[in-house]
Amino acid sequence: VQLQASGGGLLQAGGSLRLSCACSGGSFTRYIMAWFRQPPGKEREFVAALRWRGGSTDYADSAKGRFTISGDNAKNTVYLQMNSLLPEDTAIYYCAADRWGRGFRYGVHEYDYWGQGTLVTVSS
Repeated sequence: VQLQASGGGLLQAGGSLRLSCACSGGSFTRYIMAWFRQPPGKEREFVAALRWRGGSTDYADSAKGRFTISGDNAKNTVYLQMNSLLPEDTAIYYCAADRWGRGFRYGVHEYDYWGQGTLVTVSS
């Protein structure tokens, strides 16, 4: 399984950005896909998750109301739409996959596959 994250960039506070995670090499029907982020000098943290089957989602408190996770089954791609970005959203964003789909999990060790990360920088 390979995950390829893209879409990061530099933008001003208040702006929007959409990240993409292209998935290949597996059958993702029962997977749970997630986005994590790692701010400079901090631990990697959960942002949002999507269950492919059924489309249910879950969000960190920091993402609720501003970020939306979605998926395109035909393209095997997961998206993270980020609106009203803040400087504290600056981080490397990673997509991840839980192949067992056991339920929404929030720890980095709960996920089996990881993309390489894409940098989002939000200036004030």
